[in-house]
Order: sequence, then C-alpha cells, then structure tokens
Amino acid sequence: MIKTISLFTGAGGLDTGFVQAGFNVSLANEIMPNACKTYKLNHPQTILLEGDITKYYDCFKQELGVQVVIGGPPCQGFSVAGKMDPNDQRSQMIWRYLDIVEITKPKVFVMENVKALGKLEKWASVREKYFQRAKSLGYTCHLFILNSADFGVSEKRERAIFIGSKTPYDSNDFLNVLEKEKSKPKTVRQLFKELPHFGEVGNENTCTAFITMAKNPIMRKDPYAGTIFNGMGRPIRLDGLCQTLPASMGGNKTPIIDQRFLDNPDAGDWVTKRHDEIRDGLYKPKFEWAPDFLRRLTIKEAALIQSFPKDYQFYGNKSSVYTQIGNAVPCGLAKAIAEAVKKYFF
Repeated sequence: MIKTISLFTGAGGLDTGFVQAGFNVSLANEIMPNACKTYKLNHPQTILLEGDITKYYDCFKQELGVQVVIGGPPCQGFSVAGKMDPNDQRSQMIWRYLDIVEITKPKVFVMENVKALGKLEKWASVREKYFQRAKSLGYTCHLFILNSADFGVSEKRERAIFIGSKTPYDSNDFLNVLEKEKSKPKTVRQLFKELPHFGEVGNENTCTAFITMAKNPIMRKDPYAGTIFNGMGRPIRLDGLCQTLPASMGGNKTPIIDQRFLDNPDAGDWVTKRHDEIRDGLYKPKFEWAPDFLRRLTIKEAALIQSFPKDYQFYGNKSSVYTQIGNAVPCGLAKAIAEAVKKYFF
C-alpha cells in the first residue's frame, strides 16, 4: 500500500478514487465541520485532522515515510464562477498545500483545482510562482487539464491537475500512461437506471425549489447551454452527459430533469421543443410555472453523477450535502489519476 496524506479533503471524492486504486490514505485534513463528518462516515480507517491546516504543521512533521500527498485546495478565488479575486484568502491555500509538501517530502504530490487556474492568462503569474516553488523544493511539476468525461464519468468537468515528482519526468510519457485509463461514460439516462425511481426510497425528492420560466431567457444555439428558466439551474441532457455540477446546488441553481422524458424516451424532449419555439417566435417568453414533470436533481443523482459509490453517506442539511457533492473531485477521475500515478511512479 502506498502511504498517502490528503489535504483540503472535503467530502472525500479524491480520496475515494485513490483508495479504490490501492493507496493507503493514513492522514487527512478538512476544515468544514459537515464535510469532516461525511469523511469520517466513509473513511473510518483514516486519521482526520479537523480545522485550520496551519494548526497541524507539527503533526505533519511526524509523517515520516509518506510517499504521496494529494488534495484540492479551495478554488473559489480562481473560479470563473466566483469573483476571481487574487486577494481571496482561499486562493492562498495552494501555498499552504506546498508547505505540507515541503514538510513531508513525498515522492509525488497531486493537487487539483479549477480549470481557470490552469488556463487563464489572469493566473499565469500564479502558475509560474507555483512551478518555481515546487522546483525549489526539488520537484518536477507538470500541469494537466483533464475532463472527467474522458474517464468514465457522466459529467463534463474539466480540472487543473498539478503533479510533482522528486524524480524528473516527461509530461507526455505520463499522459501516455493516463491515456490507458480512459473509458466511455454512460449517458445520464443510462446512469440513472442504477438508482430507484425518482421519489422512492433511495432516491428521494431532496430539492423542492420551484421551477419557473424566464421572461427574458438567455438563448444559445444549444438548448442546454442557455437559460430558459429563472435561476441558474440548467436542464440536464438525459441522452448525453451532465455539465459541471455547481457547489451552489440546493435551491434554484440545482440542475433540472425532465422526468417524463426520463421515464419514456419516446415522450419527446420538452426543453429542446420549447427552446426551438422561442427561437422561431412560436412562443412568447413570459413568467409562468414550468410543467410539473420538470423537477430538480436529487442528492442521490448528483452523487452518482460525481461517481461516488452508491452507498456513500453524506452528513448535514440539504444545502450542505449538495455543496459537498458539487465541491468534490469526481471519484472516477480521481481513480484514473491514481492508477496512472501508481503505474508511472511506483
């Protein structure tokens, strides 16, 4: 077993994938109380340090022989969904992550964050500073932009993955190994067949936020890319893949499911039909209730889209659980990265 430490652990999506790949996550740290309780429910074998990571530096000094450090520091300061404030205190956590790398000196580290940190020119200086800090600690660090949908996850979720190694390595060589972990994902319709029917035990109606039509819809070429409903909840393409689930789910930002179309593929795609009617001037947008067969994504469905095991337990109220799921690294993506790390570096 490869001894591993997890930082900024959240509900444990990244850890779950690494454990599934055979890594031994012996120590973890998380600051959010409900996420801590969720983590302990599902990872009882791991020692969890609860609270501010900076309070535990002495504890990490005792972790001799750790081989891998993993973690996903808070991303809100870098995300296009946030204010993109370089002074956001949460953005400083990538440096606290490297502090622990400096203390524990693992063979390899894996850090996850939003795609924006890895791609936007706005954060180029941050990336350069990160690479320089890693180099000063004796690591060759490469950045990879990965899409969870390429690794069997029914969700298009792109993430920046920083991988550092004490042994110099070639990024293309690693990608060749990672390529072998790719697999075709199920459509959302296929995936939901693994759950009880909506509203039944095991897939209860956990988000009851009303759905109304937008008087001034945002129209795009793709019916699933615009917003024809009030609020930020977008419909999910049942015969395709889900777009990135947001951490702001739980209310009117929770994605929308056409239950009639889910139950009967021959019923017709209401979202596409209404979008086309608006586009062609056959329907005048107005504020009104959406049809009652449109409903919000449940907690169980959101967790399954994020590729959590079906028996994974979450602690907290509805809003907290949706947030934990939306913040998580998809377990399937994490497992693919872990398998490639194991095969390439170990």
